[in-house]
Amino acid sequence: MRKPAIERAEADHLRADHPPFHIGDTLDVGVRIREGEKERTQVFRGVVIARRGRGSAETFTVRRIVAGEGVERTFPLHSPSIAFLAPVRSGKVRRAKLHYLRERVGKATRLAEIRRSPAASSDKARPGPSAEAPETDGAPGDAQG
Repeated sequence: MRKPAIERAEADHLRADHPPFHIGDTLDVGVRIREGEKERTQVFRGVVIARRGRGSAETFTVRRIVAGEGVERTFPLHSPSIAFLAPVRSGKVRRAKLHYLRERVGKATRLAEIRRSPAASSDKARPGPSAEAPETDGAPGDAQG
């Protein structure tokens, strides 16, 4: 357990502007790159394969394939070098860490897509329809009394 004084001190440095994301999601991570006097934003798109830590020390790892070679980058979640996080799609996974994707190549690295409710995804990133329960038509297989 962390001490309350430490949690209060680091609460000032936590960013709340990032949308929620999960393991298996495909993300666009906008990384601020400084070249001399200029600053630009470079987008790194890949699958989130791990999250670890908590508080200001929380990090996440994103994996992508570049020119047939796997590239992984670990980003501090609350770093000022991250300009933005934009979820592209949500992947259906049953693991907390997806390190097994390192051994897979080609189509074997794809994850099934799931639709998350708008309440679970970012309301700031893209507005969607309200999260109401869908109506059932009484089709066979439904659990209606």
